[in-house]
Amino acid sequence: MASARLNWIGALLLSFAACVWAVPASPEAASPQNESTGPIGVEANPQVFATMCALVAAGFGADPAAGTPDLARLRARLRSLHGPATEALRDYYRQHALGDSGATLSRFMTFALIAGPAPKFELSPKREELPPGVLALDGFSGVLANFYQEAQIEELWRQFEPAYERAASSVREPLGQIVLASSAYLREIIRPGVRTFRAYVEPMVGNETNVRNIGDRYVVVLNPASPSFDLMRHAFLHYLLDPLPIRYREKLVGEQPLLFLADRAPNLPYEYRADLTSFFDECFVRAVEFRVRRLPPAQLADEVNVAEADGYVLIRPLLKALSKFERSEPAMDLYFPDLLRSIDVVSEQQRLQTVKFAPASDAEPARERAEGLGAKKQNAGSAASDLEAELSAAERMIAERNAAAAAEAFQRVLEKSPGQPRALYGLAVASVLQGDAEHARALFEQVVAAALADSAEMRPEPATLAWSHIYLGRMHDLEDDREQALQEYRAALAIDNASETARLAAQRGIEQAYQPAVSNRPPE
Repeated sequence: MASARLNWIGALLLSFAACVWAVPASPEAASPQNESTGPIGVEANPQVFATMCALVAAGFGADPAAGTPDLARLRARLRSLHGPATEALRDYYRQHALGDSGATLSRFMTFALIAGPAPKFELSPKREELPPGVLALDGFSGVLANFYQEAQIEELWRQFEPAYERAASSVREPLGQIVLASSAYLREIIRPGVRTFRAYVEPMVGNETNVRNIGDRYVVVLNPASPSFDLMRHAFLHYLLDPLPIRYREKLVGEQPLLFLADRAPNLPYEYRADLTSFFDECFVRAVEFRVRRLPPAQLADEVNVAEADGYVLIRPLLKALSKFERSEPAMDLYFPDLLRSIDVVSEQQRLQTVKFAPASDAEPARERAEGLGAKKQNAGSAASDLEAELSAAERMIAERNAAAAAEAFQRVLEKSPGQPRALYGLAVASVLQGDAEHARALFEQVVAAALADSAEMRPEPATLAWSHIYLGRMHDLEDDREQALQEYRAALAIDNASETARLAAQRGIEQAYQPAVSNRPPE
């Protein structure tokens, strides 16, 4: 068994088989009250409102951005509240707030989107179906329900609902333009069905925009005073296009050599290196986004060069393929196989042999938080710390696939800071690259266990936790322990604040047991 594991452990970094699996939620949460009946809509959500009222009353300090008098009045009222339930809420918040305000908001936002309606805000009784981030909020349903009654949030909602409706109206036109431009370009007709896209307006989130995909529900929660229309467009294109790479996943195998070349790019998010379908999907969405934006040629060239330097090497050939699509007649849903066939993989391999990738950067991508190894807290001064410097250096060694040096660097960090989750995860990945299956498994299990640590600093970042579950699931699949593998994939799929790529990877693991792809990659 040990030698067999050595044969397959390196394959854990190759592509998955695609699948669809929905994050379970309460029936009420799946169809929120007062929600639009069409597949696409902009509205306020009473559950999100109630949750944000509780966070603001408890001391959540998001940047309010460009607020309105209504918002200022609401914040002042919430922060002036007193009473037994309010004080219990504040105690609960102090115990569960993370070091990063965005991560704190993300965790509570996931709760708001999967909880049942007021006044009980009940969660699914099946604890194994809940995201670990929400599991960490054990008892919050009761705390929120008591605060809801004491603070008379239902009356507060009725009072501020007209202001929220005005805010929703301000977003409907921009979203309508996004929908019209995107669907017209793709020649797709959006029909009613189980898949939905919602933009929830919530001024109290400040400058933080949250994007979620819960089963067939795509959700963007944003402050209309600080709108992220670029992010909303990107999320909507994922809503339109995500099913295509999954449906034709077997036809994507021909693009695998281009992912191997992209793997040399230090700035390519780590999760794309492990998943051809997700890598293609992200490049595809970005390429369509470039065309929908109708950029001037010079600006388009500059932005494509930047994206390719960061490793998104499929964007350029996809843009060429899209130019052929633009001269055709079928909708993208029908044309997609032709688009795949039009990509000249051999020519692209030759072209990319001399491409110069951008040097490793510590800057966080504008559209998404870094995954896995790159995910880290952005506390003031942390980048200058010795620990941060050591971790960043070790992570760059992983990006360069210098596994032995990375393992030594991560081990040095763990000697100084036992249990440090980024170092545990990094050492686990280094062990995967070195073929040490048992050591990798033990380390991934330690990362998962650290999610329940008392100290927020010792808990892994959502992306690190999600990919630890995914790698454990792959290991169990390759040992024919399908039941245990499914538990790991479900846990990964439910991780709060993990990216779309981790979600898709977990979905594919749910539908089909992981099988390592046969690779013609040359030895390194």
